[in-house]
Amino acid sequence: MQSSLRCGARTRDGSTCRAPATKGKERCRMHGGARRSGAPGGNRNAQKHGLFTRDAIQERKQIDSLLDEAHKLLKEMT
Repeated sequence: MQSSLRCGARTRDGSTCRAPATKGKERCRMHGGARRSGAPGGNRNAQKHGLFTRDAIQERKQIDSLLDEAHKLLKEMT
């Protein structure tokens, strides 16, 4: 156990992890050596939703300005 390869990950205080690395890998089971660990295939985590595209931002600004005009008109009527 003591002669086994150690995990190469860094801890919060900057020292290296002292756990043994998993068989055939350089990291322990907690730091990415576990089977099927990591991002899913195709990296669906990086898909864009379009909320911050130029068109969407411009459309929201136009809606905000229309709502402001409607509020001003309602204030004038009362």
